[in-house]
Amino acid sequence: MPHPKLPIGIQSFSEMRTGGYAYIDKTGFISDMVAKGKYYFLSRPKRFGKSLFIDSLDCTFSGRKEFFSGLYLDSPEAEWDFTITYPVLRIDFAGGALSHISDLIIRLTSIIDKWEEYYAIEKSFGDPGDRLLSLIPKNVKKTRKTGSYSHR
Repeated sequence: MPHPKLPIGIQSFSEMRTGGYAYIDKTGFISDMVAKGKYYFLSRPKRFGKSLFIDSLDCTFSGRKEFFSGLYLDSPEAEWDFTITYPVLRIDFAGGALSHISDLIIRLTSIIDKWEEYYAIEKSFGDPGDRLLSLIPKNVKKTRKTGSYSHR
């Protein structure tokens, strides 16, 4: 049996799971985060898998069960329901230097514009912080399903 490939530079959970790469299952951390926590700040040095973990969170909350076969979240112990999905708003600052505050404002404005278009939410105006504070409740209202969700 050939050894799995080393995932050097791979930041996509779906690519890692479908491309024959070695993967150490960290999906139990996702279950713990949902069951035990409220807010998290993920701070790690460069090259410690933050982007990959964020992508696995995206796949989890987007209900992409096909990537979790054989992993903790797909086990009966996890009691994870992949049919319940949530909108995922990702902010990625990779790809390009943000040397000035104006660069950051332009990038955030572009990201929020795309979210408003994708979720068919009325365009908001103002600085990115105010727009984000407006967008999140509108998105929740638009995408909320009946009933409530509790992971356990």
